[in-house]
Amino acid sequence: MEKEMKYEEAVRRLEEIVDKMEGGDMDIDTLGEQLKTAKTLIKMCKDKLTKADEEVRKILEEK
Repeated sequence: MEKEMKYEEAVRRLEEIVDKMEGGDMDIDTLGEQLKTAKTLIKMCKDKLTKADEEVRKILEEK
């Protein structure tokens, strides 16, 4: 992706992609591109959630 985006922005973009898919507003070429973008966004969100979980666990273990 271009710049490092915030989790909320990535989720918003995923929701936009899903809305377009559900609305049938994409041709097959655009659909393929959007699926690749969605895959990248999902990985980024998962990585951010994993990192946040690790940080919380580390803080809780320090107590």
